[in-house]
Amino acid sequence: MLTKLLATGAAVALMTVSASAQDITLRMAHFAADTHPAQAAAEQFAANVAERTDGAIAVDLYPANELGSPPEQLEQTILGAVDMNLPTQGGLDKYVKAFGTVMTPFAFASYDEAHEVLDGPFMEWVGPQIEEEGLVILSNWEYGFRNITNSKHPINTPADVEGLRLRTPPELQIVAALEGLGAATTQIAFPELPNALNQGVVDGQENPIGVIYHNKLNDFQQYLALTQHVYNSMVHVINKDVFDGLTEEQQLILREESVKAGNMMRAAVVAQEEEDIQALQDAGMEVTRPDLAPFVALMGPARERVAEYSGKENMETFLSFLD
Repeated sequence: MLTKLLATGAAVALMTVSASAQDITLRMAHFAADTHPAQAAAEQFAANVAERTDGAIAVDLYPANELGSPPEQLEQTILGAVDMNLPTQGGLDKYVKAFGTVMTPFAFASYDEAHEVLDGPFMEWVGPQIEEEGLVILSNWEYGFRNITNSKHPINTPADVEGLRLRTPPELQIVAALEGLGAATTQIAFPELPNALNQGVVDGQENPIGVIYHNKLNDFQQYLALTQHVYNSMVHVINKDVFDGLTEEQQLILREESVKAGNMMRAAVVAQEEEDIQALQDAGMEVTRPDLAPFVALMGPARERVAEYSGKENMETFLSFLD
């Protein structure tokens, strides 16, 4: 698939050069479902960029992993086969380890705190580093706090997590958090997750509320615990060569509209979470809101694993940004 996309990207670039310099089409890929707020934000971004540039820049959207898995999309964006992407920090830390600190278990107490840190000192810190890898950050969007679902029993204390077989994505930070609570973790590709839950390959999984709801994971899971053990967000990035090839005015428009789209997504995710939780309850899911202090108390070894992975100096810098 990557070879085909590289060839396609080269062909698009060639056509762009031979066409008018103002006739630009940017390909933007992401992993969220087409019903997720990320797609609504992407649609707003595309529409506003087209309007403000009088049609000179068009943005074609490819949601729901149409152009490959999240790691493949990000690699394609770095190589230029895709122009823009919405990876999380867990994807970006494969290129710049400092991004891995964001997903430190229980790092943030609220969305507001996460936004303040990521948009401020964190952005100033990692922005120049990721540009060296061929990407420019336009803005931070949203994804959310992650929560545990399972088919066995309600979760009210860390002891209720112990022994559960939980699917996680490959990010070490999430694995470390759940293993720190005594779970047995298994990495399964997200498209295979519903079948794995249905067949009992694993007892449960963890994801933001919007992912659980929009992908109907409650069809296979009876219990949802609002553990909020890890936060991460989508990060709107663009290939650096593509960005540098735009005029200063076009660059400013992309940055401004990315911020607007990200703010819209943030508001939508926060507003919809309680609605989605209620809808999951109405559909028969049992929801618990455990006291998180005992969970946090067990995270020492998990945080040490994250520091080893991300770099101890990086962790010290990140922790200095927190209240």
